[in-house]
Amino acid sequence: MALSTALFVLSLVGLVWSDGPRPLVLWHGLGDSANSPGMLQFADEIKTVHPGIFVHSVYIDEDLNKDKQAGFYGNVNEQVQLVSEQIAAIPELTGGFDGIGFSQGGQFLRAYVERYNSPPVHNLITFGSQHFGISDVPVCGPRDFVCQIARRAIKSAVYGSWAQENIAQYFRDPANIERYYAWNHFLTSINNEIAESRNETYARNLASLNKLVLVIFTKDVTVVPKESSWFASEVISDELVQLPNGQQQVLAGSRTLVPMREQPLYVEDWIGLRELDERGGVDFAECEGVHMQIGECWEDLVRQYAG
Repeated sequence: MALSTALFVLSLVGLVWSDGPRPLVLWHGLGDSANSPGMLQFADEIKTVHPGIFVHSVYIDEDLNKDKQAGFYGNVNEQVQLVSEQIAAIPELTGGFDGIGFSQGGQFLRAYVERYNSPPVHNLITFGSQHFGISDVPVCGPRDFVCQIARRAIKSAVYGSWAQENIAQYFRDPANIERYYAWNHFLTSINNEIAESRNETYARNLASLNKLVLVIFTKDVTVVPKESSWFASEVISDELVQLPNGQQQVLAGSRTLVPMREQPLYVEDWIGLRELDERGGVDFAECEGVHMQIGECWEDLVRQYAG
């Protein structure tokens, strides 16, 4: 195809998109898969909100069970690269798209934005995502054997090389922060926490978003702390407490929550989050309930930020 013809075709595609809803990419959470009944139903409901919208649900493996297993076991850095190639090969997404990430799918889509973003993301909505990691391992369901095996492996050797390359890539224990810096190769990367390897492209790409919508579940006990969904993290510190008898006592090793705008990541703008926020590009939202109990709270967000 001649270059002039190719450019003409692309201009027609762009014209169609400009008249219709912007395409949407979904990334499912842990224990789910791209084509599970729940994800298919969610995509259908989005299409009732935005008739004619193109929705793509990313996958690591087209087999439903293998795709689910890949959420527990697999190198996330490699998976994000695979998804970037998958997205780039879809003609409907060439002009850009909005993104919705569920739980860990949210920080994985953020990694796509920071590292690749071609085609670019316009608005990114993350539901209950662990943007500053988790400081404890969530409890599994009684019959979720894949989760149970992964949980035991994380608890027994979370900072071993195999765990960090497969199943513990956003575990961030404030009591062992130096080991986290030394062993983690995913979350430390997308948060630009290691000064020697800080990547300016990450900051430039994240700041290019129109909106980053951070959704927290108000009763979340799966993401610890739940405020990680709003870029907060825990630090270990000593706390001075007042006793009933009037005396004071120091409690060593207390966990203190550091909100987003007090994080060095934000203050020094390691990933472009401060630039985006000061431009009015970061919105905070809440869903009432436990982790991934989305209920009806998704609809207003999808109406406002997707399509």
